[in-house]
Amino acid sequence: MIRHTVVFRLKHPPASGEERDFLEAARALAAIPGVEKFERLRQVSTKNGYAFGFSMEFADQAAYDRYNDHPDHIAFVEGRWMPEVAEFLEIDYAPL
Repeated sequence: MIRHTVVFRLKHPPASGEERDFLEAARALAAIPGVEKFERLRQVSTKNGYAFGFSMEFADQAAYDRYNDHPDHIAFVEGRWMPEVAEFLEIDYAPL
């Protein structure tokens, strides 16, 4: 199993329509084959400047690779993520 996580801060003002639209559009990632346990998360810690997170799981590396190469994922990254995300940190985990 691989847990793919990313924390990020958007370029949009907090609580703006643009912020809500981005977070809503991200739901489409859950429909990509192989994605399990997709979550959109709000950061509550004061220890960093990120505002949101996404978390999802994949059965194995092959499922994760198919997700990364899927046209819907590529379209989201190019059309929404790159123009709207100010900064991010991606971490992928495998159980010990």
